Amino acid sequence: MTALRASLFIVFGLILVGCGADGEPVQPAPAQPTVSATVGVGSSGAYVGGGVGLSRGPLGIYLGF
Repeated sequence: MTALRASLFIVFGLILVGCGADGEPVQPAPAQPTVSATVGVGSSGAYVGGGVGLSRGPLGIYLGF
């Protein structure tokens, strides 16, 4: 069983090594700020809300108030 496990680790390691990227590295896009504002009227009166955020690539942070 250990020989099989060792051979699987070697095969998976070779697969991961083969997935290297070619070419020059690409610089990521600059961070994108976002701002939003909301004004609404409901049965209990008017309300105001909003938020600010920052996103870069697939990651983002948003703070609503």
